[in-house]
This record gives sequence, structure tokens and C-alpha cells, in this order.
Amino acid sequence: MSFNKFPPKPKYDPDTGPVYLYGLHTVRAALDNPGRLKKALLATPNALNRLRETGEIGKVKVTESTPKELDRLLGGDAVHQGVALEVDPVSKFGLDDIAQLNLVVVLDQLTDPHNVGAILRTACAFGADAVITTARHSPRETGVMAKAASGALDLVPMIEVRNLGNTLENLKQRGMLVLGFDSEAEAPLRPRTDSRPMAVVLGAEGKGLRQRTRELCDEMVRLDMPGPIKSLNVSNAAAIALFAATAGRVA
Repeated sequence: MSFNKFPPKPKYDPDTGPVYLYGLHTVRAALDNPGRLKKALLATPNALNRLRETGEIGKVKVTESTPKELDRLLGGDAVHQGVALEVDPVSKFGLDDIAQLNLVVVLDQLTDPHNVGAILRTACAFGADAVITTARHSPRETGVMAKAASGALDLVPMIEVRNLGNTLENLKQRGMLVLGFDSEAEAPLRPRTDSRPMAVVLGAEGKGLRQRTRELCDEMVRLDMPGPIKSLNVSNAAAIALFAATAGRVA
């Protein structure tokens, strides 16, 4: 019987320790982001060659490593592909930093880093200008989130706000339609054919949108599910919502 029955745990606490990004796509996006402070790159020779095939490494300090050493550092569940990059958290943006807002995704107290990362990836795919999260009850930037985002963390601005209600009011003042999603909403989502800027608002699994958030939405809609399962993981719902909300719009 093997004595290595359980995968190694991370040598650091991802919730309080340094921020390590891992995986080739994620690390490549971080290296290409001029606004990201890169501290140290740990890579196997093969992974380093693959990174260099796709772009410059820059001036970051490079340390040769092995898969086992990276497993011990990041934990056995991290799919690191032989590379890890220690970074400072990505720079936070404010709404005033983005001159033109056409499509925004707003997350009302989503705490799961896998879901937030997956939504970032979807938002990037649909050309969203920003993803807005709450300062409280939202995950810290971690390798788990960045891996799920597959590079989108360095491509889509994340805006962290203390008062979501004020932010929604701000979005409306800037001419955006605030569209809230809830499985119990009376109206089904219909494809939008106008080009009005839109903020898609999604709530945490289980809790959904908070009451104040609902009240500030211009419209509340649901995703119609013809099958026996009537609800989806929030990251899957985000993909469907963004497709349905934008499919009929004029580019």
C-alpha cells in the first residue's frame, strides 16, 4: 500500500499568503500584463520553453523547479503544468477608470473562487468591459480563481465596490440597463435587440440576489429551463445569460 495516499497540502495558505498563479495560459496572461507586478517564476525546463515559445518572460526572476516541488508548494490538486508565478494581486479598477461601459457583469456576494474565475472567463469571451464584485463576501485573488479564469483575470478589469446599491445607481446614471437574474422572476429572459448598454446582475448560489439589489434592477428575469432540473451552477447560468442577453444585439 502506498504511503502517499493523500495529495500534498499547499505549503502556504492561499487565502492569506503570497499569490501564486499557475498553469501555462494563466501565467502567460500575467506575464503579458504590464500592470501586473511579477515577483518570481518557478518552472520546469519544459514549461519554461513552452512559455518562451509564446512570448517574452521579461525581467522576472526565474527559478528552475520540478513537478514534485511545485506540488509541495501549491498542493496536489493544483493543475500547474510545471509553472507557477508569484505576483502581487492584480490592480483594482474603479468605475471612473473605464470611459465606455457597454457590457458589465455584476456579482452580488459570490464567494466561490471557482465560480468567480469561470464567470471572469465567460465575461472576457463575451467582451465585457468589467466584472464588479463586492468588497465583502467575495473571494481573494488566488491561483484557484486565476486558473478557472484561464487568463481573464489579467484581461478583464475587476472592480471591487463597498456599496453595491450605489454602484447600480451609478451604472443607471451612465445609461446602463440593469438586468437582474433570479429563478423565481416572473418574466423569462428574451434576446435583446437594442444596443443599450447592459449590466447583468447575478447572485450567489442558494441565496440569490439580495432584496436591495433586486429593487435596484430595472428588470428581473429568469432563465427558462425545460428539463427537470430548474437551476444551474451560477457560472453556467452566467454563460447562458450573457449569450441570450447579447445574441440579438446590433454590434
